[in-house]
Amino acid sequence: MRGLFVTGTDTGIGKTVVATALLRSLGNAGVRCVGMKPVAAGFDESGVNADVLALAAAANVDAPLSDRNPFAFADAVAPHLAAQASGTTIDMAVIAAAAGRLATRADALIVEGAGGVLVPLDASHDMLDVAAMLGLPVLLVVGLRLGCLNHALLSALAIRRRGLELRGWVANRLPAPMRLADRNVETLAERLGAPVAIIESPEAALLGPDTLRGLGLMG
Repeated sequence: MRGLFVTGTDTGIGKTVVATALLRSLGNAGVRCVGMKPVAAGFDESGVNADVLALAAAANVDAPLSDRNPFAFADAVAPHLAAQASGTTIDMAVIAAAAGRLATRADALIVEGAGGVLVPLDASHDMLDVAAMLGLPVLLVVGLRLGCLNHALLSALAIRRRGLELRGWVANRLPAPMRLADRNVETLAERLGAPVAIIESPEAALLGPDTLRGLGLMG
């Protein structure tokens, strides 16, 4: 399938901002696209995780919620703990089947992980196992805050050690400004290559056709 697995250096660093920017940009370019969050933890009285709702709003292809978000837990805790508390097993085969059905509806599938790259799903699987199972290259989102250099380099190392393709990385400016943010981006660029994009604000986050082609999302 044509798509990307969007992961990040931590939770709350802008994975959804980047995933929805990808979906909106693909839609603007006339590409049928759909978003997926295989595992989501945390939702309010709506019964649907906010990230899942944002992905649906940014996509231009409709699909059943059960495929876009196969595993949803009310408690905003680590997925394996949420699953244990609810007596649920996060079944990788269920995720794979849902992604396959989504791929038949769209030309590009954007899959957003939960938390960071090595967040556990059960005793033997973590978030990168989802990317590996789906055969998707990885886009790493780096939230620009103190500690991001170490987190980004460790995340990139884990991705590559797992035999996955790190297609690129995105620098996301968080609401709390970071001192020497540009210098930090330069440092990461020296080690990981230039960022695919630098997101200045969620509202203005869009990627051009050349960037989408570079990410393998357009022919």
